Amino acid sequence: MEKVLVIIPTYNEVENIKKVIEMILKDKAFNILVVDDSSPDGTANMVLELMKTRSKHLFLEQRVRKEGLGKAYIHGFMWALENKYDFIFEMDADLSHDPKELAPMLAYLKSDFDLVIGSRYIKGINVVNWPLSRILLSYMASLYVRWITFMPIKDPTAGFVGYTRAVLEQLDFKKIKFVGYAFQIEMKFKIWKKGFKYKEHPIVFTNRVLGVSKMNGKIIWEALSAVLILRIRSIFN
Repeated sequence: MEKVLVIIPTYNEVENIKKVIEMILKDKAFNILVVDDSSPDGTANMVLELMKTRSKHLFLEQRVRKEGLGKAYIHGFMWALENKYDFIFEMDADLSHDPKELAPMLAYLKSDFDLVIGSRYIKGINVVNWPLSRILLSYMASLYVRWITFMPIKDPTAGFVGYTRAVLEQLDFKKIKFVGYAFQIEMKFKIWKKGFKYKEHPIVFTNRVLGVSKMNGKIIWEALSAVLILRIRSIFN
């Protein structure tokens, strides 16, 4: 039987983690790996408590320190490959990604797609409760990425993504250079360059209600500069 894993990186998500876990595990097709970067708010303790009754479907990896989104996901990818998962998803802990979209996204991976992207921009702009300034920043960033890289993916910064095992096995994680917002761009760019088949699945992205966003100016500027670096490297490689 094919195994499916949802990786959720966390840092101070104690207000959201229980609800998102319970929503995902309503569908027995999915297992969850929480990768916690030593959250001081007790996120890991909450997960450990939930594991007492969900030990077959819920797992926890605790990292010593906060090193960024990319490092957490790579830790999760390596765990998934080691534990023989066939399909691997990444999604946020803050309920901005609706767990109900996991099933239709998985269906694409089980057909003939290698990568599925929960896209905010495949059918207009589907974002709820973001200020106009952030919507414009995110949308313009996606246009900038496409313009610089020629990558046709409409939501290159999306964080709700599913992979087949074969895709992740083809990536050298040691060569993934970016750890913040740019990590999502780098992953999609390298997979696209390798010629894998992808599908953008329309989702509605809802801004978090509880907890504090990890987004900041430094992360955005890293992403903007990373796009140029990725493009230049691809030319010389």
